[in-house]
Amino acid sequence: MEILQLPLVCALIISSLTSATVVQDFNHVERCKDSLYMGTPPRGFVDTKLKKICQRYADKPRYVTLYDPSKRIPVYSAYTFKKTEGDRRVDYPWMYEPQLAELDGNGNMLPFPTGYLHMKFEDSQAVLDDYSDVVLYERGHLNPDQHQSSPHDRAATYTLTNVVPEIREFNIGPWREYEERIRVRLNNFCRGTAYIVTGVTTRGNMIRRNNQNRVAIPEDVWSAYCCTEYDRNAPHDVRVLFPSHGALAKNAKEGNSVHEMTVLELEMFLRNNIEVDTNLQIFYDNCVSPSPLPLYLQHTI
Repeated sequence: MEILQLPLVCALIISSLTSATVVQDFNHVERCKDSLYMGTPPRGFVDTKLKKICQRYADKPRYVTLYDPSKRIPVYSAYTFKKTEGDRRVDYPWMYEPQLAELDGNGNMLPFPTGYLHMKFEDSQAVLDDYSDVVLYERGHLNPDQHQSSPHDRAATYTLTNVVPEIREFNIGPWREYEERIRVRLNNFCRGTAYIVTGVTTRGNMIRRNNQNRVAIPEDVWSAYCCTEYDRNAPHDVRVLFPSHGALAKNAKEGNSVHEMTVLELEMFLRNNIEVDTNLQIFYDNCVSPSPLPLYLQHTI
């Protein structure tokens, strides 16, 4: 027993800074809903087995994740974009979510211990070993660190509940280029808060380990942003990309270019390709931009 305690003690020490909470509702935890436009999560996800995670770090909610324990990947992560220079940091420890395995957990998201990890945690989520011997795939962030600015916001993205297996060529090529394009666009033209939701579709392909299906491999990766306070004097080809816009790409070695589209077009695709009902809506009221005019003048535009 003494041999097993050391990594757990180390993890508990670090847990004073790192925490995440599995919740019944994203509004359940104070300020968790701040990651969502109008405090409202995407509507229409009907699978009752999905888990809502309020990703907390240093006692502060950072973003939210809808997680599928059976596929051991997130369905989506939703976060607010922070203006940043876009430099990437990779020296943060990878973490896991104990509460996906036990209801009596204390709410802490913990760094993976260097020694033994109980099998019950592997039942409900991906672990580092799932990615260690996989050549084709990399751990692809849904909430990427380069869309965050503070060290704490960035560190909180390094949990396996926020990543999916992405083909290496796709992850470091078209998708990284898209994330950078959105970073520059929102940096330059979003004047208020930008809300982003990034998720995946699956087709049943799995990463296997020890002759067992372990982690679902996404077929597509999708993303959408909402920024209702934007630069109305931006060039026309930029203004048409606000207040909201979406994107879709194949998680593949070839034919993996990112296609930008309206959020309504993205939702139409998702209704046919993931388990949602006809009420699917990524952003509350379709991210309708509030009119700058008083009500009695709005009919004139």
